[in-house]
Amino acid sequence: MPDTPQTLDSLRRRIDEIDEALHDMIMQRAGVVQDIAAAKNGDPLAMRPGREATILRRLADRHSGGFPLPELTRIWRELIAGCTRMQAPFAVAVHAPATQNELWDLARDHYGSHTPMTPVTGPIQAIRAVHDGSAAVAVVPWPVESDSDPWWQVLVSDDPRTPRIVGSLPFIVTERHRDEPMALAVAQIDPEPTGDDHALVAVEVTGDISRSRLKQSLEAVGLPPVAFWTRPARSPDDSIIHLVDVADFVAAGDGRLGALGERLDELAPRIRLIGGFATPLAIRRRS
Repeated sequence: MPDTPQTLDSLRRRIDEIDEALHDMIMQRAGVVQDIAAAKNGDPLAMRPGREATILRRLADRHSGGFPLPELTRIWRELIAGCTRMQAPFAVAVHAPATQNELWDLARDHYGSHTPMTPVTGPIQAIRAVHDGSAAVAVVPWPVESDSDPWWQVLVSDDPRTPRIVGSLPFIVTERHRDEPMALAVAQIDPEPTGDDHALVAVEVTGDISRSRLKQSLEAVGLPPVAFWTRPARSPDDSIIHLVDVADFVAAGDGRLGALGERLDELAPRIRLIGGFATPLAIRRRS
């Protein structure tokens, strides 16, 4: 018992040493980030959602010990957010009507507690902020089947300046997210493969097609569908647009998209990739 105070003091000094070592490593990381920013020669957007997902998955795979993994990944999200803002201005526009704060909280958790964020009343306004450059990212609601005038249809465009879906929030999914809404992140960058990804493909057709046939056609060309949302025709001359969540990475120009168009040829399809995201990482809290 007489040795206990000295032992505690020694342990606390060890913690102080570790804290300083961690701080040194963070400052070293920041220095490398500055070198990366210089090497990019003024690239206006520093965010790389695919690489961020890969980093967090790697940490989760190697993690051990008693420190909770959700808290560890939260530390890294703040670290990533700070390093992103070091490289270029970074702001987020969030669909957050007066009575709905859920997406605001998701955006704060993901993009950092000190990242500039602006609430907007609708997803179209958030996407417009990305298009006009006042925000790097728009956080918008996950699609819902009951929406006859969905926000995602504004991304169904051949204009190369059209933003794309690049992430799903939350990326770190814990038990507290079980009954909470999900969101999508939209930015003017192209998704990159992480080894475990989803793509969002819009299939616009001039005639009617059952989801069963569309599902079979997607599977036949190697695009495994996991969810569908449909924007119905708004007039007799209008087209129907099906949004499909595909459980695979799909890049622009992917041959499977062309093959799908051939299978649906009689419907004069227009098939567009409107984005994708890394599959979220589910974490169970230890009891």
